[in-house]
Amino acid sequence: MRNYLLAIDQGTTNSRAIIFDRRGCLISQHEMALRQTFPRDGWVEQDPLEMFANTVECCRAALGKANLDADSLAAAGISNQRETTVIWDRITGKPVYPAIVWQDRRTSEMCRQLSKTFLQEMVYHKTGLLLDPYFSATKIVWILENVQGVRERAAKGDLLFGTVDTFLLWQLTHGKSHATDATNASRTLLFNIHDQTWDDEILRAFNIPAVMLPVVKDNTADFGDIHGSILGKSVPVTGMAGDQQAATIGQACFHSGMVKATYGTGCFMLLNTGDRVIQSNNKLLSTIAYRIDHHVTYGLEGSIFSAGETVKWLRDTLGLITHAAETEALAKKVHSTEGVYLIPAFTGLGAPYWDPDARGALLGLTRSSGREHVVRAALENVAYQTRDLLEAMKSDCHSGLNTLRVDGGMAANNWLLQFLSDILNLQVHRPVCIETTALGAAYLAGLQAGLYQSLDDISKMWQMSASFVSQMSKTERDKLYLGWRNAVNKVTRAGAFSLDQK
Repeated sequence: MRNYLLAIDQGTTNSRAIIFDRRGCLISQHEMALRQTFPRDGWVEQDPLEMFANTVECCRAALGKANLDADSLAAAGISNQRETTVIWDRITGKPVYPAIVWQDRRTSEMCRQLSKTFLQEMVYHKTGLLLDPYFSATKIVWILENVQGVRERAAKGDLLFGTVDTFLLWQLTHGKSHATDATNASRTLLFNIHDQTWDDEILRAFNIPAVMLPVVKDNTADFGDIHGSILGKSVPVTGMAGDQQAATIGQACFHSGMVKATYGTGCFMLLNTGDRVIQSNNKLLSTIAYRIDHHVTYGLEGSIFSAGETVKWLRDTLGLITHAAETEALAKKVHSTEGVYLIPAFTGLGAPYWDPDARGALLGLTRSSGREHVVRAALENVAYQTRDLLEAMKSDCHSGLNTLRVDGGMAANNWLLQFLSDILNLQVHRPVCIETTALGAAYLAGLQAGLYQSLDDISKMWQMSASFVSQMSKTERDKLYLGWRNAVNKVTRAGAFSLDQK
C-alpha cells in the first residue's frame, strides 16, 4: 500500500527530506547542511546543483532509514526557501550563475532608484509586495545585466528562471516539468495576485522575457514525476508551496484570523485573511496563503531576516556557544540582559522597517556584560521583532489576536516561547510536530493524491504539545519593548515604525 508521503524541504541552511505516514506522523528524516557564500557585503549565494544533489541524497537516506522504497510512496511534496533566484540552461540544466539567496541585498540601489518611479505604486497594488532586494525580480535583472551573454540567451528562450522549487522540480523530472505554484510565484514581484497571472506590464517594466517563466499551478496539482532513476521508481509530485505557506498548511491555519510564526533562519509571521487582500499601512506584505481548486486564500505576512541565523552567528562566528540548544540554559542563568539589546541586521531589516542599509548592533554593554547577557539578548530580539509584526498586523486588521501557533527549529526552546508569550501577551501554542513546513508539503501532496478529502481532514490531525501563557506584567513588558524600539532607532535610516501602543 502506498500510505506514505515524501516531503522535500529545501531550506536556507539545510536540505531535508522527511517521510510521513497518512496520519501526519514523522517516520524518518535526513538532512544535510547547505553552504552559503558571501562574496561581498550584503551578497548571499548558494550552489543550485548542491541543493539538488543534497535533495537526492536526503530522499534516498530517509527512505533507507524507514526501510521503505519508492513503491511505498503515494506522492511527494516540495517546500522551499522563497524568493531565492536561479537561472539555468534549458538543455544542459547548468545554472548560469549561483543562486542569489532571498537574504541578498545587492540590488538595494536598483530598488531605491526604481522606487522613485511609477513602478513602486504599480508593483505594490498588483503583487502586494514592496520594491525590495528581498524579492526575485531585481535578482533576475541583476543576472541578466551582469553575466555575459545571459540576456541574449534569455531572449532567445534558451534559459529558464525559477525559484528553488522550480529548479528542483525541473531537475527531479529530468527537465520535463518547468512549473511553480501560486505561493512561490506570488513572491517574485512579477505575479498579479488578483488576476493570478504573470503580469505583462511589470515584465515589460523590468525587461524580463516572459519565455523564461514557469507555468503557475495550484498548490495541489500534478507537477510531474520524480524520474525513476532517482529513487528506483517514479514518484508523482502533487504538492508544492513556499516554506511559509507550507507551514501555514502544516499548522492548519485554514480560517481567517488564524496566525502562525515560523522560526527558522528568519522568522515569518503569516495571518490568514481569507478571501480579502489587505493592503497594509505598516509595510507588511499581501500574499497568497494557498490556492487549492483554483480558490485563493490570501494572507498578510511579516518577514524577519534573522532569527535562527543569529544563533548560528553566535555559534559559528563568535564561538559563544557550541550547539544551538545551549542558548536556553544560558538565557536562564541571568534574570535579564541588564539593558543589552542585539539588533541582528546582518543584511538589513525586514518588516515593518524594510531598511536594506541597516546593519547589526550590540547596544547597552557594560563592564559586567557577559556571554549569558549576549546570548539572552540574541533570543529576546526574536520576541521583540515578532511583536513588531504583531503590532503592525493588529493595526492593519483593526482587530486583536489571541493565539499564535509557532514552529521551526527555535520553537523547541521553551524559554524563548515563554518570553515570546510574555512580550506578546498572547497564548503561544506549539504543535507536536514542529517540522510543519515539511508536514504542510506532505499534506498538500496527500490532498491531491487522495489520501485526504479536504482541509478539514488535515485540520483534525493538528495536535498541541505545549501552551505558553504570559506571566509578565504590562509595565515590565512595555518597558522592555520600548528599550527595543529605542535600540532599533539607532540603526535605521528613518527610525522605528510608528504605531500607537495600547
